Amino acid sequence: MKNLIAGAGHVPADRDYARRTLASMDLTSLGENDTDEMIIDLCRRAITPVGRVAAVCLYGRFVPLARRRLAGTGVKVATVCNFPHGGGDARKAVSEAKAQVAGGAEEVDVVLPYKRYMAGDTDRAVSLIEQVRSVCGETARLKVILETSQIRSLRMIEAASRDVILAGADFIKTSTGKVPGGAQLDVAAVMLSVIAEMQPKMNRPLGFKPSGGLKTVADAAGYLYLADQIMGRGWATPETFRFGASSLLDDVLRELGEAETDTELGDY
Repeated sequence: MKNLIAGAGHVPADRDYARRTLASMDLTSLGENDTDEMIIDLCRRAITPVGRVAAVCLYGRFVPLARRRLAGTGVKVATVCNFPHGGGDARKAVSEAKAQVAGGAEEVDVVLPYKRYMAGDTDRAVSLIEQVRSVCGETARLKVILETSQIRSLRMIEAASRDVILAGADFIKTSTGKVPGGAQLDVAAVMLSVIAEMQPKMNRPLGFKPSGGLKTVADAAGYLYLADQIMGRGWATPETFRFGASSLLDDVLRELGEAETDTELGDY
């Protein structure tokens, strides 16, 4: 595994990786001061001359606006729940998710109560995920954010990945982008290995979403390389693999000869 991770850290950017990155991107804006105008611009940026992103990810209050702007484009509308702190109030998280799904959210990225999980109260932490899963039902895809930079222990990240998949996660995601640290290749290798282990036991596709600190095609290429090696070439499609990022789009477009000069929105 060490050699695989080392190899992933030296994958060069190229146009193929750029195209794959674009197709699997969750173009994100999660600023406290986001406005309708900013979200309209985000939706505009989601459709590029060289292809579209997989989804936009924004706060729940903007979901109806994004659904209207992106109708018929194939771009999904995702939002965040129990975000960013991963609190332990399941009733609040369920209420939030219910409103988001009713508002048209097609994907919900919910934060695991990771502090509670780390403290050993795993049952109640996972129960929140189960309850949000029940609200999403068949309507919305559920991505669970582990906040791996805070968990730190690879063994605990492995256990948490397995637990949230059993609780109903469609995707497991590394980070919120709201605390120091983000996606790391060694963490990604662990999470992808859990998906490889669990997928045969599940009756639904499982996916992976690295997020936080991804700014260039070379950054993204390492994660696609890991997915190709662990899951097999062809597995990492927008149905099973996403990047959570905003500034990454600029480098993708530069690599594909379609440079854009918009101000960066952040990195989630």
